[in-house]
Amino acid sequence: MRKEDKSTVIKGIATIIGQYANFYLTDIATLNAKKTSSLRRECNKEDIKLVVVKNTLLKKALEEVEGDFSALIPALKGNTAIMFSNNANSPAKLIKTFAKGTDIPKLKAAYVQEGFYVGAENLDLLVSIKSKNELIGDVIALLQSPAKRVVSALQSGGQTIHGVLKTLAERG
Repeated sequence: MRKEDKSTVIKGIATIIGQYANFYLTDIATLNAKKTSSLRRECNKEDIKLVVVKNTLLKKALEEVEGDFSALIPALKGNTAIMFSNNANSPAKLIKTFAKGTDIPKLKAAYVQEGFYVGAENLDLLVSIKSKNELIGDVIALLQSPAKRVVSALQSGGQTIHGVLKTLAERG
């Protein structure tokens, strides 16, 4: 590959990294063509961009991106495919379901919600991470719960006061 081509690829990878909030480094080397196509289809369904890269080009691209990605460098051995996603746990869930029985794709490392996760042992943790929308839903539910109790108490209290006043009016 010519030097100009390499710099174009590096800039392309750096641009893609900047467009996504999360990315996973995986090893899909031993998948046959049929399973690789199936993985790509599943990635498309989940809005995950799958890109196979050379480790040296990815390393240079990470150096061009703002931030310190040195924690991911030890994972850049062997074949590497990157799963880009704006949803924090979608690639982890896909890896876990797709790899049942074969352990391929294998998680090498991940950059998720500004944190680094190196090693396949982090897959279950990454699956359990909630997405931004899930967290917002949880916060809204928590905020609504006390408000509903207050409104309910006020409504029942109003009925009680109304009942007391009615009873007093009938007596008087």
